[in-house]
Amino acid sequence: MPDFIDSILSASRLLLEVPLKPAQGERFQPTGFADLGAAQYTTPDGRKMLLVESAQSVANRLERTVLDDDGVSMRPAFKGLPWVRATLTGQGEGVVTSSLVEAHRLNSPFIVTDEKFAKEFKALSGYRKGQVINWGKAARAVMYFDPCALLHGVFFANIEDGRLRFPRMVTGFIEAADVGEVASGGVKNNHFDPSGEVRAENYDKDVYGNVPYSRLEFTAKEIRAYFNVDLAQLRGYALPRSGRRLLVALALYKIRRFLEDGLRLRTACDFRMVGELSLTSPVGPVIPSIAELEALVVAEIAAARQESGLLAPEPFLIETKTVKKAKKGDTEAAEGTA
Repeated sequence: MPDFIDSILSASRLLLEVPLKPAQGERFQPTGFADLGAAQYTTPDGRKMLLVESAQSVANRLERTVLDDDGVSMRPAFKGLPWVRATLTGQGEGVVTSSLVEAHRLNSPFIVTDEKFAKEFKALSGYRKGQVINWGKAARAVMYFDPCALLHGVFFANIEDGRLRFPRMVTGFIEAADVGEVASGGVKNNHFDPSGEVRAENYDKDVYGNVPYSRLEFTAKEIRAYFNVDLAQLRGYALPRSGRRLLVALALYKIRRFLEDGLRLRTACDFRMVGELSLTSPVGPVIPSIAELEALVVAEIAAARQESGLLAPEPFLIETKTVKKAKKGDTEAAEGTA
């Protein structure tokens, strides 16, 4: 198994793809965008295309592949992989978030406002306002607190002068070719008052009657999922070999786990693989199974822990005090009674 990582580690990037089809029937509902709807486009040779799942959405789904059942912690199998956990006081008992689920990862305001974390991160990264960035040292600091943040990107806009930025190393998207539209519709029924005149006393929005709606789905001759792992970017971080191996193994595990467990993208968008996940560049190596990749990640975590200071000894724990922002009316009322 270690030979597999060695065989691809010198490539500039890994390009992977796999054919998909709807789990049942032929129709599927693509991702939609506000004021746009489905993203349809035409290739130079005239093929009608459709963006089924965007890079942003696939990134979010890849991040969730290592989460435990509580939705914020690391899976027990990867216990040695560090991350940052923040308990939010003032929001009720047991309200927790983490760098694994926060939109800005380590740059989450619930994390970077912690004085201890900010102090330790700046010390490890050597990052200072107005000074030249040592990118290798900075990347190693991110790796120390949360290796997943290096895979999925992090922009430290809230630390010093906000110049420290790591792009996504793993990207993906799903697109369909030669698509056709399937127009349908339905109605939301009020089973006792179709007119909608009977309403709840304290809720006056117009949602009570029978409401017809339209629905647009698609068929496609071909649907494929694509992934890109940027190994040139990884080498630019000058991490020890054990760190590079760990990140590549983790990236491939996330891709495999998403394809095997996470292809029910929406209620009306459920896919299954109809071929093998293939490595199109470099050509040759066969991608290991999900079980083999999980075992490989565990082994690479153990190997990375032999490198002094590469990974934090345990998750970094933070307790962040929170307050609810006052509404404008409440502020004006308070000022009026002062």
